[in-house]
Amino acid sequence: MPTAAMLLRKFNSVKTLPHVAIRLSKLISDEKSTMQDFEKMIRMDPTLVLRLLRLVNSPYYGLKQKVDSISRAVVFIGMKNLRNLIVTDALKEIFREDPASEIFSRKKLWLHCAAVSICSQMISERIFGQEGENAFLCGILHDIGMIVEDQVVRERFLQFCNTPKTDSSPITQYERSIIGTDHCQVGHLLSRDWNLPVEVQEGIKRHHSILEDVSPSSITGIAQISEYIVSKLDYPAMPGMDPILSPPLADHLRERLQEYRALAKDLPDEMSKAKELYESPEE
Repeated sequence: MPTAAMLLRKFNSVKTLPHVAIRLSKLISDEKSTMQDFEKMIRMDPTLVLRLLRLVNSPYYGLKQKVDSISRAVVFIGMKNLRNLIVTDALKEIFREDPASEIFSRKKLWLHCAAVSICSQMISERIFGQEGENAFLCGILHDIGMIVEDQVVRERFLQFCNTPKTDSSPITQYERSIIGTDHCQVGHLLSRDWNLPVEVQEGIKRHHSILEDVSPSSITGIAQISEYIVSKLDYPAMPGMDPILSPPLADHLRERLQEYRALAKDLPDEMSKAKELYESPEE
């Protein structure tokens, strides 16, 4: 049976983030970085400039006046949102490569990840009053391990997708019995290779784990709650893949049920506004 590390060694579609994303991450972590540093770096990628200006002038930000300069655009969306834009762009094409299968669709998985990322940011900001950029990043990446499995061990992966789940155990238990590893482990290693924030790495690693001590406001807790809500709203990763909430998160959801109902009601509108972020111009 292959391990997560073995799968990643064979995975050749998106082993590293684009060079511009790596440089951006370094600039974000450097307190001495200036706006001029960011603008100079962004100008090196004309496609990124176009995407940045399209995004900041989209309904997602709802600005009254058009923004036509890179520096103003970066000020409006923030450095971490810019990082998320670059990461999201880097993932789109590989998710859209959709080999024929009646069982699994990369396009549907991408819609699921987009919904989880937007819902995660909403939960972080609206329920807990904290920054939501890392919650978004975890959401957009949480199932990236499935893409690795689909490419590297496709026959086993499709067997897993087509295996009926008959009890309340985590879906990853079935996955490991068929593939030898699971998409959470694979995604965690990939996010670690990309030097993403540790809390994002942990959220990817544990978003299907049944945990007794998880905090609802943590990235892991938010990822689990978001995936649960999104799946109930008919944005599943795949048919029959119903996520299970850790006990502390189920209790939290019951205690704040009305707030989450309001959030779930608003999610379709938020996704509509955010299409500029996760869909390509031609879609």
